[in-house]
Amino acid sequence: MSRHLLLCTDLDRTVIPNGAEPESSAAREKFKALAQHSQVTLVYVTGRHLALIEEAITLYNLPTPDFIIGDVGSSIYQRADHRWSIWQNWHDKISADWSGHGSDNIKELLRNTGELRLQEQSKQNRYKLSYYFPIGTDLNKLVTKVKTVLDAHNIQASLITSIDEPAAIGLLDILPAKADKLRAIEFVMSQLGIPHEQTIFAGDSGNDLPVLVSPINAVVVANAPVDICRQAQQQASLMGNEENLYCAKGGYLDMNGNYSAGVIEGVVHYMPEAEEWLR
Repeated sequence: MSRHLLLCTDLDRTVIPNGAEPESSAAREKFKALAQHSQVTLVYVTGRHLALIEEAITLYNLPTPDFIIGDVGSSIYQRADHRWSIWQNWHDKISADWSGHGSDNIKELLRNTGELRLQEQSKQNRYKLSYYFPIGTDLNKLVTKVKTVLDAHNIQASLITSIDEPAAIGLLDILPAKADKLRAIEFVMSQLGIPHEQTIFAGDSGNDLPVLVSPINAVVVANAPVDICRQAQQQASLMGNEENLYCAKGGYLDMNGNYSAGVIEGVVHYMPEAEEWLR
């Protein structure tokens, strides 16, 4: 009997082929067939906000997911009756971390942190504050400086840094401590009653690392930076989760393992019966 699969995947440079590496020609169609199987619940897990996610679904002809974890984990949406509704119970859960502060308050507290430049207003929300910083910035020093300010105001935050390689810029997302991608996925798992062994996550970048090294079965697509796979392997090994991490290699169904081809390869690695779902 087929197991149900909760398939959680990042968007940019994971199923969206917007990196420098080539995409296998049939990969997205095969991914769509997999995602639309009756045994699969699809979740997009991304830093994008809802409007940009909808834009990407249309532009890249992606399957519409059942759930969206957006804004780097600070929002969760469910699809029902062709409409998106936000999960208020997730907002209620994460709001206590900021002790009544919203992103506008925190922005004022950090206004003299010179390395940081606010991202566009469309990339902010009440529980997500996003900045750019120059590549080459001392990350340990920057994170320590930000945490010192937040701690002084009893703000429990998750600081997530990553590099936008095509744009050659650093990214910092400040979220409630409980609002990262991993905790948001685990919240969806708990609400749906789906265990770790029936959940798979695919990603490609630094802000995916907390999930990639967790007990959730995870896939690093082949087009991810080499250091991401290496870091994930090292951290997963230290945490005893090395069996829950797979780095796509390419070759499955004559595809190169990049983007959605890597997602498919990883799914079949963990759940061989899913190979039938592609047909």
